[in-house]
Amino acid sequence: MDFASTSNASKDLENSDDYYELHKRDFKQVTNESDQFEEDYNELKGAETYEETKLSWFSRFAAITAQAETKGVEPITDEEKNDPSLLNAASMWFSANMVIAAYAIGILGPIAFGINFGTSVLCIFFFNIIGGISVAFFSVFGAEFGLRQMILSRFLVGNVTARIFCVINIVACVGWGAVNTLVSAQLLNTINEPHEIPLWAACLVIVGGTFIISFFGYNVIHAYEKWSWVPNLAVFFVIIAQLSKSGHFTNGPWGGGPTTAAGVLTFGSTIYGFAAGWTTYAADYTVYMPRNTNKYKIFFYLLLGLLTPLIFTMILGAAAGAAAVNNPEWLNYYNTNRAGGLTYAILAVDSLGGFGEFCCVLLAMSTIANNIPNMYTIALSVQALWEPLSKVPRVIWTIIGNLFVFGLSVAAVYCFAGFMENFMNSIGYYLSIYVGISCCEHFLFRKGFKGYNIEDWNDTSKLPVGYAGTAALIVGIFGVALGMSQSYWTGEIGILIGGGADIGFELGMSWSFLTYMVLRPIELKYVGR
Repeated sequence: MDFASTSNASKDLENSDDYYELHKRDFKQVTNESDQFEEDYNELKGAETYEETKLSWFSRFAAITAQAETKGVEPITDEEKNDPSLLNAASMWFSANMVIAAYAIGILGPIAFGINFGTSVLCIFFFNIIGGISVAFFSVFGAEFGLRQMILSRFLVGNVTARIFCVINIVACVGWGAVNTLVSAQLLNTINEPHEIPLWAACLVIVGGTFIISFFGYNVIHAYEKWSWVPNLAVFFVIIAQLSKSGHFTNGPWGGGPTTAAGVLTFGSTIYGFAAGWTTYAADYTVYMPRNTNKYKIFFYLLLGLLTPLIFTMILGAAAGAAAVNNPEWLNYYNTNRAGGLTYAILAVDSLGGFGEFCCVLLAMSTIANNIPNMYTIALSVQALWEPLSKVPRVIWTIIGNLFVFGLSVAAVYCFAGFMENFMNSIGYYLSIYVGISCCEHFLFRKGFKGYNIEDWNDTSKLPVGYAGTAALIVGIFGVALGMSQSYWTGEIGILIGGGADIGFELGMSWSFLTYMVLRPIELKYVGR
């Protein structure tokens, strides 16, 4: 045999497609075995992968034993985006707003602001739309970039300003959690007199239920919110039947003039604050949606999922408030225990008895669905505030957040429930400033979604510093102070309308937008980012 020719033939075979096809299966097997070995080795070693170095033993324990989400504020990769369901995204807000807290906002129209049922309905419809648009809009960002809302804020309002908003968001999460909890605690406390549950114990029940669900993270939260609205809706239908049966509901006289205008604007500000309250949470609940999900579908699904329960529950609350105006006994229950007392009066006093009290318990527990987003987002806001805090697992911050809510709600329900409710009803002011600055940056300076490089999310040398954003925030606060009308403060501009109309969120949004529009080009020119 000619060894030279054999050697040449072998080389020709090695260079041919036949040689590759012959050994392709072997190459693939070796590669797969190598990849599997590396994964097994990293798992055994414990701290080699990025995720493992990021998480503590507690977070790993939670993930293994309880299947809790351990992901923090780091971006969600395309490979991790495994939730394409628009129904999941919409039902999240549907359940979170089919609750007694939203119903309680509607009651304020006839009782607190002195406007009739028809005027209250118009306010509820239009101001909810204004507030809900920003929530649906920022939900689109979560799917597009896989960034949590407070991390996304570094691009929208500047790195420094984003940290300020993180602090405000943490306060808002705890505050709303406490207000929602005390409303349900008051309802539970009214049931089964004289053997009613103590107010502190009622707070513990609500906070405990919230903690159990929020501990597990994104997937369990979405699963719970998908169906938790069902019993709440059933109870609301019972309330409708009882209002109809009672004969106390009337539309009330139509008003006009500065006093009515003041009532409409102030009630509208409260509605806006509640509806837009989810704005700084929005992207947190769509980050696992695939990037290629249709943006218009996300927006309109989310808007429908948000507005449907808000408008329904608030209109029902307004009807209950209008009926209470005509019934001294119901009004007395409201003055004693706010929305919880009025609900008890409608369902249980000289009406449905034990079944009515059972409905009250179901409705009180609805607050859990409303508080869950607060306790999930508070953890992400703390992690986004300062890098060392992000090394503490999300579940730890969820536990701490619930403890703060419990402590504050117990103190508020005994000592300063009225002030707490009024204070949180005015929290929408900061949301309007956030929306004004963010929309200006997104539409005027980044020219839409193509103007972002998400790889810069934690690189301070490439993120906007936030000089313009901070200045716009300060100017917006001045606008709010001049336009607001609350029990503890009435601004110089607000007092000009009917003796006190709340136009704080309108001034805050417009003033912050205009200030940012003027100062951002200067920041870009002299800072370069």
